[in-house]
Amino acid sequence: MLLNVTKMTCNHCVRSVTEAVHEVAPGAKVEVSLADQTVSVQGAADAPTVARAIEDAGYAVKVVEAG
Repeated sequence: MLLNVTKMTCNHCVRSVTEAVHEVAPGAKVEVSLADQTVSVQGAADAPTVARAIEDAGYAVKVVEAG
């Protein structure tokens, strides 16, 4: 899945978002692009659950591709 995650600015943001995804999808592969403000997740159950976890970490999320 591909998510647009705004207000990510640094490696701390990358770590926070990655940890949020791993809380709901422990085995997922997570790739974060600060430049594009996107998060790609492979191996997660569903986009709404992942999006909610990232939102709970303090970021605004829009699902671009549910995958």
